[in-house]
Amino acid sequence: MPSQSKKPTKSASKKAPVTVISLGGSMIVPNLPDPKFVKEFVEVIKARVKKGRRFIIVAGGGKVCRNYQDALTEIRKISSDENDWMGIYSTHFNAQFMRLAFGTLAEKEIAIRFGKKINFKKSVLVAAGELPGHSTDFDAVLLAKMFGGNHVVNISNIDFVYTADPRKDKNAKAIPKLNWKEYLALLPKKWTPGFSSPFDMKAAEIARKAGLTVSIVNGRSFDDIKNALDQKEFRGSTIAG
Repeated sequence: MPSQSKKPTKSASKKAPVTVISLGGSMIVPNLPDPKFVKEFVEVIKARVKKGRRFIIVAGGGKVCRNYQDALTEIRKISSDENDWMGIYSTHFNAQFMRLAFGTLAEKEIAIRFGKKINFKKSVLVAAGELPGHSTDFDAVLLAKMFGGNHVVNISNIDFVYTADPRKDKNAKAIPKLNWKEYLALLPKKWTPGFSSPFDMKAAEIARKAGLTVSIVNGRSFDDIKNALDQKEFRGSTIAG
């Protein structure tokens, strides 16, 4: 009796679309690790993996990063690179936490060296910081380019891109949709220590050149996370074009 061919499954394949997520450390560890958020986030990704999608999740450092950096500066004076390395190592720890949260769905090793071949045969690849001077937003854009992704979703505790810092300017207005030229015009021409933007300046420049779309969404709303991942209307900002 001739063998029956198996029906194609919706498991990950090399040709499946890749969405890159820059997951802020403030969502993973707002103060202590947040199992409620991580568990629901994992379920959101699993539901989309069943539809044949693949994800690269780049973990940020968040509170863990700042706690270690602050502690280190109390011990001795450290260089900018040393400060960056402390932050990078904290993203590695958060990434391992996320990898283990996904179980067998994720690759066994987190991606932290982007200059060498990265094993990405499963549905989920978790990554972390690589080098000093590079934010995890930068790494997310780099990985999107490497794996043919055209959409990066930035999940953090920020609601929108604003015309100014809403913490300092009560007249700051939310901008739901803007292009890269408009976004870059909002940023200072020269970076200064302590400056914070919804999406890293270096990453934004590379994303613009690569023609990527970046969604900025607040991680407190899973409805908005789902819609952002599916490129539907969501409460947040979309930078494209």
